Amino acid sequence: MKSLRLSVAFVLAGLALAAPAGGAAERPRVLAIELDNDINPITADFVVDELERANKEAFDAAVIVLDTPGGLSSSMEKMYKAELASEIPVVVYVAPDGAQATSAGVFVAQAADILGMAPSTTIGSSTPITGTGQDLDEDLRRKAINSFASQLRTLAERHGRNGDWAEQAVRSASNLTETEALDQNVIDLIAPSLPALLDEIDGMKADGKTVNTADADVEEVSLSGWKRILDLLVDPNVIALLLSIGTLGIIVELWNPGLVFPGTVGAISLILALLGASVLPISWAGVMLMILAAIFFAAEAFVVSHGALTVAGAVSFVFGALILFDPAGPNYQVSIWVALAVALSISAFMFFVAAKLVQARRRPPATGDHAMVGTVAVVGRDGWVLAQGERWRATAADERPLRPGDEVRVVGVDGLTLEVEHAPQLEPEREPVA
Repeated sequence: MKSLRLSVAFVLAGLALAAPAGGAAERPRVLAIELDNDINPITADFVVDELERANKEAFDAAVIVLDTPGGLSSSMEKMYKAELASEIPVVVYVAPDGAQATSAGVFVAQAADILGMAPSTTIGSSTPITGTGQDLDEDLRRKAINSFASQLRTLAERHGRNGDWAEQAVRSASNLTETEALDQNVIDLIAPSLPALLDEIDGMKADGKTVNTADADVEEVSLSGWKRILDLLVDPNVIALLLSIGTLGIIVELWNPGLVFPGTVGAISLILALLGASVLPISWAGVMLMILAAIFFAAEAFVVSHGALTVAGAVSFVFGALILFDPAGPNYQVSIWVALAVALSISAFMFFVAAKLVQARRRPPATGDHAMVGTVAVVGRDGWVLAQGERWRATAADERPLRPGDEVRVVGVDGLTLEVEHAPQLEPEREPVA
C-alpha cells in the first residue's frame, strides 16, 4: 500500500512538472502577409483570403507588411473591411526601410488594430481621385473628398489615433515620416524589424483583443506566381500592348485566311487583354476609340486611302489608350510613350503591307490569257507558234510574215489565236544578201 502511494505521488509530480513544460513549448502563431504592390482586385483578394485563413486556422495575429503607392478605392474598401471584421488582432507594419503607405494604403494602415512603421518610411497623401478624376465638377469633387476624409477619420479615431491628421491626409495630401507620425499619434510604434515589432506589441490591448506575439512562430506569405501573372495583366501598359498584338494578329488573319499562327496569337492576346481590362474600371469613350482604331487599320487593306485610314487608326489608338482607364485614377494610366510607340509600330507595319498590296495590284496577272501578253514565242510551221510550252495559232499584228524559227512577242489574245509582232531585238541576225 505504501509503495502504491509512492507510485501515485511520483506520477502526479511528473504530470505537474510536464504541464508547465508543455505550455512553454507552445509558441504563438503569426501570419505575415506581404503586400508590396498596388492595391487592386488581385492584391485585395490575396490579402482578404489570407486574413480569412488566419481567422479560420486560429492564428494569434495577422501582420500585413505594407509597401504600396495606393490603388483603387473599391479594392481598398474590401481590404479594410476585412481587417475590421477580423476576430484576431490585425497589425499593419509599413516596411521594409524606405517603404511607403500612401493614398489607399493609408486607409489599410489606419484600419489595423496596431500600426507600426520601420525606419525611413512614410505615410500619407490620401487625396482621392475618383471617377473621371479632374473632370469632376467642383461640387462632386468636394463630396468625394468629404466622404473619404470622414472615412479615414473614423478609422483612425476608432483605434485611438489622430483623426485630425487623417482628415488632412485626404484634404491637403499631408505626408509624414515615421518619427513625425509617431509624434503626432498617427501610428503606434516604430520597430526596426518584424520580430522586434512582435516582441514590442506582445500583451497590448487592441480593439478589445489582447495581442500574444512574443517569440512567435511566423509564417510568411506573398503573392503566388499565378497571382503575380494576373497582377501583371492589370497593368494598363501591358493591356495596351496585348490589344495591339491582338489587333494585328486578327488583321493579318483577315488578309490571309488560313494562316493559323497570327490568328491564334491575336485571339489569345485579345482574351488576355480583355481579362486585364475587366478587372479595372474603364472609360467607354476609350473603348469606342480603340474599336474604331482596329476598324481603320483593318480597312486599309480593302480601301484605297493612301494611308489616311492608317493615320486615323493611329490617332484613335493613342487617344483611346490614354483615356481607356481614366476612371481608375492616375496609378492606372497608359504611358503616353507606350501609346505612341505602339501606334507608330502598327502604322509602320500597315504602311509596309499597304505598299506590298499596291505592288501586287499593279503587277501583271500571273495566270490566264492576260498572262500570255508580253511573253516570247517561237514561230513554227504553218502559222503555229510555241508559247510557254504550248502550240497556238498566231497572226502577225504588224502584218509581217511569220517565218519558222523567228522569235516574236505576244501582244494580244483572241480566243485561241495569239496576236504577235516582231521586235527588232528579237529578230535573228541574217547575213546580207549580195
